Amino acid sequence: MPSTISEVEQATQERALAAGPSNPMAQHAYDGFVKTPSRPGWVLGATALGLALILASIFGLWLLRSVRRLNRQVAHLNRQTEQLNQRLQGAEQHVKSLDQKASEASSAQVATVRPDQAPNRVSDQVPPEVKDSQATSGPQTQLPLPSKPAAQPPLQATQKTEESRQQRDADLQKLKLSLGQIAETRRTANGVVMTLGEKSIRFDSGKSNLSPQYRGILNRVARVVMPLKRYSIYVYAYTDDSGTNDYNLQLSARRARAVRDALVQAGIDPSLISTKGFGKSKPLVAGSNPKARAANRRVEIGIIDSTLQATTGSSKNVSR
Repeated sequence: MPSTISEVEQATQERALAAGPSNPMAQHAYDGFVKTPSRPGWVLGATALGLALILASIFGLWLLRSVRRLNRQVAHLNRQTEQLNQRLQGAEQHVKSLDQKASEASSAQVATVRPDQAPNRVSDQVPPEVKDSQATSGPQTQLPLPSKPAAQPPLQATQKTEESRQQRDADLQKLKLSLGQIAETRRTANGVVMTLGEKSIRFDSGKSNLSPQYRGILNRVARVVMPLKRYSIYVYAYTDDSGTNDYNLQLSARRARAVRDALVQAGIDPSLISTKGFGKSKPLVAGSNPKARAANRRVEIGIIDSTLQATTGSSKNVSR
């Protein structure tokens, strides 16, 4: 019996545990204990998701900064490329200008002189003695007797004279091109003349002192002229029409000597330079207005072939 009773009590307890407590409060606590799931898995999932979002944000910021840095580098390279292109274009233009100047110089050297050229051209600059020798040598070059010794010397002399004249003309053309880059330059019968107006050399009113700022132009002139041979230099100064004749003659003479002294300091032999003041004579522009007076206040530097000048015996073509 006791064993039977104990078996019955044990079975009753097992059924009671399976059915739960009979007290409602205890039953509620029991249900909550049984139905509450395990939380550690959910917490781990949320933590992993948060870390993934943080890592994604950090990677996105790094990627954005890298893209911006690459864009700045590309923009810098584009600017450098544009600058290089501009420099190349400038170099090409400089080369073209040099080629053009070289072609002009070469064309001037090989240019031939025609007897029907207009006045002020090369044919009008030939001395009368050379023209006479050319006129007399024409029939001799057509003689069909080259074996005669008397016909050869005049022909050879004419050829040498023509070659010398062409070489002189080519040298003067080069000189004009070189000085033309400094100031207004023109050809004359015996050489070239530079006109240094108010924009090139300016004296104070009534003064003949040359300001240091204008010596640079005269230094450039000296560098072009010094390598020349068989040339003389004339410095002529002019004033406007204000003041008396005597005063302007003396003032212009002092200004011409000031320019001469600057050329000597630049390295030119002083024995090659002559000066003269013309005052208010030989105006370039008629009138007494400020524009005309500014044009007439000038200094002219004439560079003349001394051999041709010795032949003609005059320097009248220096300034005109």
